[in-house]
Amino acid sequence: MPHDFEAEKLVLGTIMTERSALDEVREILTPDTFYDEFHQQIYRAILAVSERGDRPDMVMVCNELRKQTSDFDAYRFALVAGSVSFDIYQHACLIHDKERRRRFYDIGQYLCANCFSEESDIVDVLSEARKRLDDVLTYADNNVATVREAVEGVYRQIDRNLAGESALTGNPTGFREIDAKSGGLQKSDLVVIAAETSMGKTSLAIKMVMSAGCGVAFYSMEMKKEQIAARMMAIESGIPPNEILYGQLPPVKLARVDETVSRVLDREVYFDDRSTSNVDVILTSIRSMKLKYGISGVVIDYLQILNVNMKGSTKEQQMADVARRLKNLAKELDVWIIALSQLNRDSQNPQPSLNRLRDSGQIAEAADVVILIYRPEVYGKQYPQPFRNAVTGGTAMLDVAKGRNIGLLKLICGFDMFTTHFYEFDKVPMQREGEEEEPF
Repeated sequence: MPHDFEAEKLVLGTIMTERSALDEVREILTPDTFYDEFHQQIYRAILAVSERGDRPDMVMVCNELRKQTSDFDAYRFALVAGSVSFDIYQHACLIHDKERRRRFYDIGQYLCANCFSEESDIVDVLSEARKRLDDVLTYADNNVATVREAVEGVYRQIDRNLAGESALTGNPTGFREIDAKSGGLQKSDLVVIAAETSMGKTSLAIKMVMSAGCGVAFYSMEMKKEQIAARMMAIESGIPPNEILYGQLPPVKLARVDETVSRVLDREVYFDDRSTSNVDVILTSIRSMKLKYGISGVVIDYLQILNVNMKGSTKEQQMADVARRLKNLAKELDVWIIALSQLNRDSQNPQPSLNRLRDSGQIAEAADVVILIYRPEVYGKQYPQPFRNAVTGGTAMLDVAKGRNIGLLKLICGFDMFTTHFYEFDKVPMQREGEEEEPF
């Protein structure tokens, strides 16, 4: 029967060696793709390890095989594990093609067996053969949809809107103006929050996480989980996070923290202490979080501090690769991902813009939404039009500078620097006519 033992060994060995190899070929491989029975056992063990949220390296897969089989062949496993290719996808496609040919043969045998049988109904035989053939031809295309199906999905949303159902199709951001434009945080979207250092990127992400009301995985390369939790508690209690963590709280404040902590405890926010700043480890952890907890969103704080395994590449190439991989993962897992990004400093014109994204303009190209944070009080400046007369003290401008499906938007919100809390205004505070604010 059609098969290629060497290609099967290369695929399995590479999956157990390279961190992201399984993600590249998972869509086109099943245990039946492998002709050799031992290779099928190895791939089942790989999937079992991956579904637990662990990385399927040689040690983990070997241990899994020993549990699953009573006659584990260590010598054959070593031969497979030692086979590695730098281009796994072409070998995976090759063995996938071989499997389809084997299924063609099975269909042919079915037809041959039934063509001599007088008891077989020719219509039933033809129907079964067509079904089996359709299964083969659509096996690798089960995610393909027609434009008709896409349009039907649009009309279903139109019908929901006409029926008065909530226009919020995603998770709320905590800002009504943004939700009205975007429908909330949408699954498969990559959202980039960008600003200069200490402008509140992490605080804005925490605000959105607390407003979303869904499972979120939070990865921070700068802050410990206790620091992030303290910021959440500060938002709810009004007690600054540094006092919660490092001060001796008086009874009144301690009671306030105790009263509001349940609002934080109810949040489905997950931290992976094993994760590091290595992007491959984080991507693997996100997959694990999706499998174990069914998360709807991810926060990564922040892009420029991630380590990327791309020897000889520039920082711009690395950031472009990270942004593309995050976008692809968001689409594959059907989750939204918020990635924080630094901006290059510009002392002459501190108002943020897309072209100031640090290290790579391709971050903005990969993103569906880019939100820039501007706090002019830090620079002793005013807001641009149409917010020229807005009070700058204790406020911030959120600038949706890119919105792939929602358009552009600017809004003024409140910012409490003591509790690091962004919040909405019912009405934006304006300076009195002829009054100028004191420089910061």
